[in-house]
Amino acid sequence: MILPICCLITFFACLLGTICGMGGGIIIKPVLDAIGVMSVSTISFLSGCTVIAMSCWSVGKAFAKKESAIDLHLTPFLGVGAAVGGLLGRQLFNRVASLFADQNTAGGVQACLLLAATLVTLIYTVKKDRIASRHISSRAVAAAIGLMLGMLGTFLGIGGGPFNVAALCLFFSMPTKPAAQNSLFIIMFSQIASTLKILLFDGLPVFDPVILLGMVLLGVAGSEIGRLINRRISNRQATACLEGAMLLIIGINLYNIMKFFG
Repeated sequence: MILPICCLITFFACLLGTICGMGGGIIIKPVLDAIGVMSVSTISFLSGCTVIAMSCWSVGKAFAKKESAIDLHLTPFLGVGAAVGGLLGRQLFNRVASLFADQNTAGGVQACLLLAATLVTLIYTVKKDRIASRHISSRAVAAAIGLMLGMLGTFLGIGGGPFNVAALCLFFSMPTKPAAQNSLFIIMFSQIASTLKILLFDGLPVFDPVILLGMVLLGVAGSEIGRLINRRISNRQATACLEGAMLLIIGINLYNIMKFFG
């Protein structure tokens, strides 16, 4: 029963995540936490692996078809910063989890921070037409922003999130659709770094390999359909999808906070 649930959640999460550029992990992680089918650490690992697969597929396909909107002047530096941030975020999560007798309580901390980050991002997205955006061109500043995004996304176990898209819109004046592609590029770097740290130093959590395979395959399938939809919708429609997804995430995290701390 766990396998079909995980696969269905992954498919729709990656479909929506690719349309909005926030990755699938930001939906996969809190939804599986809410269902409680596995431990927090296992869900974070499976979510991270799935996000790597779907982001690599989406970014690679866009490059292969010459449809990429990735800013090659700045985004690689965002990616490198995100990779370092991914390592720091994983280390920070391990330390926070060690503070609790029940390590699943760390899921409550993640839910609180994800709720706050998503709420701030939603407010910005709704009001962004009245907020002056910047045109940052410094690669060093881009790397620093990438570091913060990678650390936050990895600590939360979601890869990235709508705050990636918001940061790209605010600091680099990107429209929502190009920001979505650049966000997935950043997510790919941070999650690869974080997952390599787990494999090389932390040790694998206990999980069923069949579930991982199913989530990866359905994540790629969802991202492919999401990519096709993203090409056919306007920036305004992409923004509306992003806002709707954030409302969904806020609701799920409110439930998780009550679950972990209630």
